[in-house]
Amino acid sequence: MKLLVLGAGAVGGYFGGRLQQAGADVTFLVRPARAELLRKTGLKIASPKGDASLQVKVVTDAAQGGPYDLAMLSCKAYDLDSAIETLAPGIGPDTAIVPLLNGMKHLDVLDARFGVERVLGGVARISSTLAPDGSVVHMMPMAAVLTGEREKGKAARPALQDFAAAIGKSGFDGGVQSDIVQDMWDKWVMLCALAALTGSLRAAVCDILEADEGPDLTLEAIEECRKVARAAGREPGGGAMDNIRVYLTTRGSKFAASMLRDLESGARIEAEHVIGDMIARARAAGIATPVLRQAYVHMRAYEQRQKREATAT
Repeated sequence: MKLLVLGAGAVGGYFGGRLQQAGADVTFLVRPARAELLRKTGLKIASPKGDASLQVKVVTDAAQGGPYDLAMLSCKAYDLDSAIETLAPGIGPDTAIVPLLNGMKHLDVLDARFGVERVLGGVARISSTLAPDGSVVHMMPMAAVLTGEREKGKAARPALQDFAAAIGKSGFDGGVQSDIVQDMWDKWVMLCALAALTGSLRAAVCDILEADEGPDLTLEAIEECRKVARAAGREPGGGAMDNIRVYLTTRGSKFAASMLRDLESGARIEAEHVIGDMIARARAAGIATPVLRQAYVHMRAYEQRQKREATAT
């Protein structure tokens, strides 16, 4: 299987690197500056699961090195439009696309560009970041890629079977799921509540839970997201909801959304894709979301300030 990974950052760099370590034929599609750095220094991974320094294949034009059997898309949501145009020359008639973005909104965009038959479901579970020197820093042992056909119970196509086999050799968890769209919703419910809370309150779970009203506010955010999922016919099962509550209500936990790091560093954020789209679906279903709305206004105000300051300079 020939695998094209769009991006060699915190997500694509880690999973693509581990797949290459396990013997997969991986090519990274990156911007020229990132390509130059990777050719010069290699892809470096610092991880509790073992460090790595890899010489990797890189291209800046998706038409190079193809055709590819599967393309893994690991960009941020705000870069999706440009990522699609970058990726398009490498997508052949039989190329499967596995997007590892958060939420659900990106599926409509990818379907419109490439066709629903090419776009699979995908979930990435990892806590990682890109260091100033360009190395990938994996911060917690958890690491998994889930994927699957979006039609529940549909047999996995050959490229997906090969991808699952590569994951099995990679050292991280995951593989093909029978209902990947439900897995995507399960993660979105958790992440939306987490991002809304840790981003707007500028604190990790441990600090929020120690504040007066913090535990109740946390449960209210989770419940708002759960109601939206239920209205969409995608309410997480009892076990999934138990896990979400554990993740967000365990005292002493330093768990926080990556959006908090982005806010604190003055970087761009995925407010619209993660929180805004959940609110839009809630509004369409007649569901009140006061906790999410307050957090979303906070994020949008941050984005407006960033734009104003960038214009001023």
